[in-house]
Amino acid sequence: MGLFDRLRKAFGGHESEEEKQSDVASASAEASTASATESSAVASTSAASTSAASTTAELSAAASDSSGVSAAASVSAAPESMAESVSATPESAETSASAAVSEAASAEAETDEAPATEEDTLERYDKGLAKSRTSFGDRLNHFLARFRSVDDAFFDDLEETLIEADVGFETAMQITDELRDEVRLRNAKKKSDVAQVIVEKMVDLYGDAGQGEDNSLHFATDGTPTVFLFVGVNGAGKTTTIGKLAHRFQEAGKHVILAAGDTFRAGATEQLVEWGRRVHVPVVTGPAESDPAAVVYDAVHQAKEQQADIVLVDTAGRLQNKVNLMNELAKIKRIITRELPEAPQEVLLVLDATTGQNALNQAKEFTKTTAVTGIVLTKLDGSAKGGIVLAIRNELHLPVKLVGLGEKMGDLADFDPNKFVYGLFKELIVQ
Repeated sequence: MGLFDRLRKAFGGHESEEEKQSDVASASAEASTASATESSAVASTSAASTSAASTTAELSAAASDSSGVSAAASVSAAPESMAESVSATPESAETSASAAVSEAASAEAETDEAPATEEDTLERYDKGLAKSRTSFGDRLNHFLARFRSVDDAFFDDLEETLIEADVGFETAMQITDELRDEVRLRNAKKKSDVAQVIVEKMVDLYGDAGQGEDNSLHFATDGTPTVFLFVGVNGAGKTTTIGKLAHRFQEAGKHVILAAGDTFRAGATEQLVEWGRRVHVPVVTGPAESDPAAVVYDAVHQAKEQQADIVLVDTAGRLQNKVNLMNELAKIKRIITRELPEAPQEVLLVLDATTGQNALNQAKEFTKTTAVTGIVLTKLDGSAKGGIVLAIRNELHLPVKLVGLGEKMGDLADFDPNKFVYGLFKELIVQ
């Protein structure tokens, strides 16, 4: 049974006739020592039981599966953050700090929310990916409305549609090439059949790219503090992600320290301090425009003295082509490793999902100069570009570890490939 069929059964779909026949045959084989009448009854009962229990029995199994799917969304423009300087900004420190404090303050009422259940998380993926799901569905329907026959022109148009939908050039070519054989093998001619083949192939491709992928966060194993280093361009959501993650760890009883390593952007330190106040976590800061590595050193030294569990390090937003800033990041890493040989356990690249294809370009450039261990994809709930996950996974083989599915504290979720595909293809999977 392929990944698409497993997910369809797990998330409320129905078994195909082949699956049902397979279940019946299996049950009959097990009962072969009984009479023909008894064997038939056992097989019938087994098939019915399997069909009735398929939705609930395999939900938890699929939720723990390490592979999943992504899909496509719309074309993105270059983000404003790519054009702005990371060391200078026209806004005053007071204005920026006020906006930052206001953003953090809006989360105050959410810090007491109950822990998310499995059903809550599934619902958050469903709602958080609604725009991406709608966008992909609209694009697919528009493409199929123009299709007359499955010929070379059909596949050329499909490739162009996928590229426009932010799945990446290489990924779009791979999907199209594999679909040529699959569509003809199945002799798919109806629009509904062709659409089903396209979705199934994207699911399977996404699952294949994720084989052996580790989406979990790693922690220190030698009893020393764990250090997570957050990198990315301005405006991607690094500070907000750190605040929400600090809340999660603090609620779990961990001793957390935040390091305000962004000493250049106006209001950056104030924003992190406000987040720390809201989630009851201390923040180590330094003077404006001071050496970020010195701030990080102070935070790590304090964590060692206090036997803290986790240090979350904010860094200045930097364009991946700014050599001096990338060297500064390397210096921060050296300071951390010198004090804690196992650290940092994670270097997380924070990407704004609303930037679509440009997020892939950022990831490609950052990985050339920084040993990124995972991706945090923010603002998925406000984006129609959730399909960028497919390009990141297939072209860079970088695991997505956290996703932002909303503004609430609990909406920063661990990345679950199966819930992600459910959110993107809900109507097609459950049909």
